[in-house]
Amino acid sequence: MDVGMTLPVMEPHIDPATLERWARLTDESPFSSLAFGERIAFDNPDALTLLGAVAAWTSRVRVVTTVIVPQLHDPVMLAKALATGDRLCGGRLSVGLGVGGREEDYAAVGADWSSRTMRGMAERAGVMRRVWAGENVTGATRPVGPSPAQAGGPELLVGTHGHKTVRSAAAWADGLAGMSLDLDLAAASDLFDTARTAWAEAGRPAPRLTTSFWFALTETTDDPRGQVHRHLRHYMNWIPAEFVDALAPTAGFAGTLAELGVVLDRFADLGCDEVQLIPTSDDPRQVELVAGLLG
Repeated sequence: MDVGMTLPVMEPHIDPATLERWARLTDESPFSSLAFGERIAFDNPDALTLLGAVAAWTSRVRVVTTVIVPQLHDPVMLAKALATGDRLCGGRLSVGLGVGGREEDYAAVGADWSSRTMRGMAERAGVMRRVWAGENVTGATRPVGPSPAQAGGPELLVGTHGHKTVRSAAAWADGLAGMSLDLDLAAASDLFDTARTAWAEAGRPAPRLTTSFWFALTETTDDPRGQVHRHLRHYMNWIPAEFVDALAPTAGFAGTLAELGVVLDRFADLGCDEVQLIPTSDDPRQVELVAGLLG
């Protein structure tokens, strides 16, 4: 099983120098990918702009967006931006797509909240595939380019932990970009099985199965569970604090590096293709420590 690292883009006051250091450390270490997500009504960097910087800072790891919400973008412009990013990173891009769960993000860009449907996401994914195939979808004098580095465009993974969404995405997605809130391995196994069955019934190749979870290490903080809690209080600001406080005691991973290795082994036993770790602080020692575990 591969293990990827996520940039700490959701940490408060994150600066470009820290992001670059994380990206270069990850690229120089045994990680398989470098991931980052999208939010609008928040103080994180814009994901599509960051994509260009990450392409320049790295040369080896796969670059993964987990996840882009296509309903927040014009699909043709999104296809152009992602194709550009794929060319800049030499065909290393994987794109997670999800409908998102924050009404304020939709409101911030004037997007229709009622478009937050599986059908709406599938339609936008279809438009992007057509653009990447060189089809003239706009009626302009030329098709919208550039062509992506990967023939047909980057792989598209559905970002969800819902079985209904997974089954719906089997018609268009290449796999799953999951998220484990509480490291429930039985739930993760069930979701993977749902994906395998749905893709097989759709006559599609076996799906790529990835997941992610928050982590904090005792080697970098005296209070790893508190670190996770503080991160969630900042990141999950659209949710009432009492619900975040109820989630925090069991959310993600908080423990030693050795214990993290055991958790990763258990996900590997489920047939997971890749786990992307989500940091809960911007301390780059986390990259170095996990790299040592993987090395």
